[in-house]
Amino acid sequence: MTPTPHAPRTPKIEEALEARDALAIALSQAGIQLPAMDIRTPWADDRKDEAQYALVHLGVCSAPIALMLANVITKGVAG
Repeated sequence: MTPTPHAPRTPKIEEALEARDALAIALSQAGIQLPAMDIRTPWADDRKDEAQYALVHLGVCSAPIALMLANVITKGVAG
């Protein structure tokens, strides 16, 4: 996987961008900010004109942020 900051806006990339933004808003409302969230697509393939999928890459986070995230998820599941 590779970051694609200048990738064309295909439907799959648009979907991943919308998901990333929605997740960032939800996390922010819960008081959580991940240090890096971006969109990743598969390595370029000369046989394909556009990415078949795109992934929301959540990056890495500190142990306290991971615990906050686990706590928010647990509350949501229980609630």
